[in-house]
Amino acid sequence: MSKVLEVTGLEGGYGKIQILKGIDLHVKEGEFVTIIGPNGCGKSTFLKVLFGLATHHKGTVVHNQVNVSGWRADRLVDRGIAYVPQIDNVFPSLSVRENLQMGGIKMTAKKVRSGIERACKTFPDLEPRMNDLAASLSGGERQMLAISRALISNPTFLMLDEPTAALSPRYQQEILANIDALRSEGISVLLVEQNAKKGLQFADIGYVLVSGETAIAGKGEDLLNNPDVGRLFLGG
Repeated sequence: MSKVLEVTGLEGGYGKIQILKGIDLHVKEGEFVTIIGPNGCGKSTFLKVLFGLATHHKGTVVHNQVNVSGWRADRLVDRGIAYVPQIDNVFPSLSVRENLQMGGIKMTAKKVRSGIERACKTFPDLEPRMNDLAASLSGGERQMLAISRALISNPTFLMLDEPTAALSPRYQQEILANIDALRSEGISVLLVEQNAKKGLQFADIGYVLVSGETAIAGKGEDLLNNPDVGRLFLGG
């Protein structure tokens, strides 16, 4: 499988403040890759640097053989990269349908309609809520909406920041299963997940970040069975 994303020696943060101290990571075509680690280790910052929302200091980010280090978010979207942040990921004063339409603001009406139909098939809970304000949705429904809006533009690479945070066990399982199923549509996934055990259960490859650096990397199944990872991050 070819590499969709290859990150080498990535350093970055916010302005002159350095959070990432040299991260190496890659995602192959069709892979589900999960990043775990303690609070404050740089997981969310890593995604933001990749997506042009935080400061790139050093290192390279290559997407489909093109060096995109430090690119703006809009240019990355045009390359087929989508990002779902943990918070502020929907427009609460707009309806569910209007939120989805915002995800296809550069697309034809026909393609947007097709994308909305796809969203309803992927997350059936959204269909009866199309005319409701996003502010009225439950936490799980909001996360479904945020992911669906990111998918409207038909990305081939999807990055998500803690999509199961503060959700019920039912929604955690449903959302991760639906993200996993996107691989059958040709979408590669890079996921930051606070629920380490859940995230690694779905992962082909897992990375453990500690203090802005890659501490451990390996197959998701191997990390689940790694006693050091279990002791530090999995509660056992």
